Amino acid sequence: MNTQKVKKGLSKFDVLNLVIGSIIGWGSFILPGTFFLPKAGVLSTVIGLGIGGFFIAIIQKAYQVMLTCHVGEGGEFSYALSNLGKIHGFIVGWSLSLCYLSMIPLNATAYVLILRKIFGSTVLWGHLYTIGGTDVYASDIVIASIPIVVFTLINLRGLSLSARIQNVMSASLVVIVTALFFIILGKSDLEIFSHNYFGVSQIASAKIASVVAIVPFLFVGFDVIPQVSNDLRFSPAKAHATALAGIAFGVVIYALLNMIAGLSFAPEEAEKLEWAVASSVTEKTGTAGFVFMLLALFSAVTGGINGFMIGSSKLLGAVAGEKLSPSFLGEKNEKGLYPKAILFIAGVSLIGPWIGREVIVLIVDMASVLAALAYGYVGFVGIKKSVSVFDKLSCALACAVALLFIALLLWPTSPARLGAGSIVFLIAWTVLGVLFYRFGTRDMSRKK
Repeated sequence: MNTQKVKKGLSKFDVLNLVIGSIIGWGSFILPGTFFLPKAGVLSTVIGLGIGGFFIAIIQKAYQVMLTCHVGEGGEFSYALSNLGKIHGFIVGWSLSLCYLSMIPLNATAYVLILRKIFGSTVLWGHLYTIGGTDVYASDIVIASIPIVVFTLINLRGLSLSARIQNVMSASLVVIVTALFFIILGKSDLEIFSHNYFGVSQIASAKIASVVAIVPFLFVGFDVIPQVSNDLRFSPAKAHATALAGIAFGVVIYALLNMIAGLSFAPEEAEKLEWAVASSVTEKTGTAGFVFMLLALFSAVTGGINGFMIGSSKLLGAVAGEKLSPSFLGEKNEKGLYPKAILFIAGVSLIGPWIGREVIVLIVDMASVLAALAYGYVGFVGIKKSVSVFDKLSCALACAVALLFIALLLWPTSPARLGAGSIVFLIAWTVLGVLFYRFGTRDMSRKK
């Protein structure tokens, strides 16, 4: 009997791969050419990622405090709800729901970009309209919808199947990226690489700050563990080391992909390329390397879809269970799943391809503020719940880091300040949340 129970839970390896898959997505393959190399180079990017990873580790310490005294689906939402009340619980749940949901179509639309890179304009057919400066094609909608539907069906089958697929995807991602880095390193002119990226002038506080500022976006997903805390085969309080390992892998993968691009191109060259990482891999390893890189990218975006679908269903189910969203989302089946929540997530995610990738990116960018807000709540509650002085100080520091992230994203002179479009979406989501809480939750409380 005990053996059967153990097999049903997620192992530490399962959780590690879930965290890695949620952290590493499409952005890790694109940012080296569009952001990291042009704005920060190699050294400042590595330092910025290291500092950012350390900040996330501080926040993770507050999550450890949470999982020591509070276990349950909904994670940060139910933690804030039970300690600060209904309003604060709703704020956290409303914030995280958009964070998780927006990442699913973001990763799904990456399939369109992958196929365009392979087959060119042959995959473009059925032009529908232009939105946010992006042309939307019928082919885009079909391509992006397929993985959403597939992973909806997989998640309806149960968590164990999702976890096995996640293990394959995340492990493949880590192995392939690491192997490609060392192969390309051996085929590169290190003197030119050093000239382009190694020097005192390459380390600058402004460059480092520009990387640290986007850390909330880079590491959204590290906090998926609380959402599956009821499904672990080990004590949730012992998940801290696993989460830290996932964060460390995230830092390393981001840094390796950036160096893969940097080994072939100077900053100004990388910025002009459509996809610097892919161009570097192709130039140094040929078609074979490019195929493996596509496999790694496929693993990254697939792992992201799966990871955030798992987290979203648990979160929405918990919010519904507290009568803060429609009750049908909180209905569980015999497998302990929230099938209607999963279908709802799929339905919302399928809207994504219709509004264009650029609009999705604006939503994801502003969701970084919402993620940082949730981190702050976990730290704030942790100050009260902590037993040791060290834990109290760690949670207070986590609060400070969360506020720093929010400031970096909203302060007018910040190098990572959100664009006007993202600010508009942030205001709209806030107003919608106020209206939903004011009128929607009241009606649902009456039905209770």
